[in-house]
Amino acid sequence: MTPRPILVVGFLSLAACTAPQTDIRNAEAAGSAASFSPADCAVGIYGDGTGDFVAITQSAKGYQYSFSDGVIGDATLDRALLECGKNSVLVDQRHVWNEIPIREQDTRFTSGDAKLAGRLLEPNDAGEQTPLVVYAHGSEPTGWIGSVRDPYQMVGRGISVFVYDKRGTGQSEGKYSQNFPRLAGDLVAAANEAKRLAQGGFGRFGLVGLSQGGWIAPLAAEQAQADFIAIGYGLVADIREEDADQVQRELSDAGYSSDVLRIARKITDVTARVASSDYTSGLDELAEFQRKYSSEAWFPVIRGSYTGVLLNTSTDELRERGVPQFNDLDIDWSLNPINVLREVDVPQLWVLAGEDREAPIGLTINRLQTLRDEGSDISIYMFPDTDHGMREFDQEPDGTRQLRRVTSGYYDLIADYVKGRPGSHYGRSVLVEDR
Repeated sequence: MTPRPILVVGFLSLAACTAPQTDIRNAEAAGSAASFSPADCAVGIYGDGTGDFVAITQSAKGYQYSFSDGVIGDATLDRALLECGKNSVLVDQRHVWNEIPIREQDTRFTSGDAKLAGRLLEPNDAGEQTPLVVYAHGSEPTGWIGSVRDPYQMVGRGISVFVYDKRGTGQSEGKYSQNFPRLAGDLVAAANEAKRLAQGGFGRFGLVGLSQGGWIAPLAAEQAQADFIAIGYGLVADIREEDADQVQRELSDAGYSSDVLRIARKITDVTARVASSDYTSGLDELAEFQRKYSSEAWFPVIRGSYTGVLLNTSTDELRERGVPQFNDLDIDWSLNPINVLREVDVPQLWVLAGEDREAPIGLTINRLQTLRDEGSDISIYMFPDTDHGMREFDQEPDGTRQLRRVTSGYYDLIADYVKGRPGSHYGRSVLVEDR
């Protein structure tokens, strides 16, 4: 989501208002390209002096940029748009934007059996009214400190952010896991550490969960004493439902008929049993599906979160050793997301990608509306024509997508909600009303 990793990739389903902060408005916009000296990129935020800014973060290949309007790219390749300099960047080969000073504190803190690495990022003028948020990770097995654009997009909008490398990634110790209760415990420990470092110099406090973090943040909300939670492209569906819906979306997007979709639903019913039983149930039925349908054109189209891997692994191998790269993830298959959300008694924001292939939104919207009917304080926004990560895309005739920018208005919506002053218009977003 060759076969893809069962749960790691699947859990990825399961990144116009200008910033009001003094430091950002007063960031000195240096003059012309003539005064610019190229230099190695450095993680940070760079502004034009009027409120627009760009964040530079690390990437697997070097450095990446993300402008405050959502334009993103590779800072080592796209030099026509952005070039790094000493304490500055050159934009459009014409404008020099200077570094905006922010406060950073690195720390290590303990959660259960793991020592985790974290970093508090604060606007230089952060004070008692400045909101503070902690981010809950997606499923990626990589560290977040200095690497993820979203925290810097929030700091650039005047919000303090605590970001940490989840267990088994980056600078953090422990074993990588996709056990949601354990990860929620790590998020609570991160929240406590964030508050300790901020030393009371903050106002509203909340949790922001992206993708898989949409399962983690609600579990942690009460213990973390959050004033609110905000979820980006998450799900109100369990792991099995997410996989089944993803398979349906894959086949539907590829143009297959309702007859094929019905067969696929039977297949995902069986693969759910196989995955959640530690490969002890459903293997005979899986073998029959493999025998009967492996030659069909639609068979290799199926990926899902884990179904594609199971369909392409012999049942003898599954009986003998399962899927080794996932055997130690310690999944808790008993969690029911809608029941978890029923226990959340603080306001929630859910921001969904309208064409999300990794986290199809139909069931999630339906369940969020049910929770609202029951009295939960939930705001739901949907950005049309966006895929996972709130990314706009170009779609090829064969259905493949080329992901582009983060859709305009997404970061502003999250930031305004965190500040407790949501507006009414954010890019092309649609406010999902009550039923």
